[in-house]
This record gives sequence, structure tokens and C-alpha cells, in this order.
Amino acid sequence: MTDTTRRIFIARSLAGGCAAAGLGLATSARAAAHVEETDETAVGLGYHHDTKLIDQAKYPAHTPQQRCADCAFWQATPADAWGGCAMFGRKQVAAGGWCSAFSRKPG
Repeated sequence: MTDTTRRIFIARSLAGGCAAAGLGLATSARAAAHVEETDETAVGLGYHHDTKLIDQAKYPAHTPQQRCADCAFWQATPADAWGGCAMFGRKQVAAGGWCSAFSRKPG
């Protein structure tokens, strides 16, 4: 190998390694933590992973048909089991969950 070829090989190897590391960071960023029901924000909003567990006396406007995947704040596809929510920052909520900030998607 000549010096020029060796330099090109090393430069491309470093660039490839950086790109692979970047993909790893992007993948781990997408795998955000799930909201815990004991989280301060979750408690404040009455969030539960399962809409069927909501205290009807405490939240009389709640119906079992209301679920996070049908909320305007849901930031994932309807088929996803967990997704982002504008109310919980970078944490994910369960598609079948509910909180008092529920707002039906328009349409």
C-alpha cells in the first residue's frame, strides 16, 4: 500500500466508524424510557398505562374508549405499543394508557 492509499483507507475507516456510532446514538435516542405511573407528572395528570384502571369517581369525564393512541398529543403511529407524548417530554406512554390531558384527535 502506498502512503496515499493508506491515508485514504484510514480516513474512510474513521469516517465509517463515526457514521456507525451516530447510527447507534440515533437508535438509542428513539428507544426512550417509558413513563412510570409513579412519575411526578404522571401522578399529577392521573396517568395509567391501562385506560381501564382509571378511577371513574376522580375523573368523571373519562371513558374507557379514550386511550393515548387516540389523543392529539400522541407522537407515534396508531399501531405502536408505546409512543411519545407532548405532556411527558422525552418519555413514552402506553398506547392503551390515559391521562387527564386527553384530547381526541381531530377528524
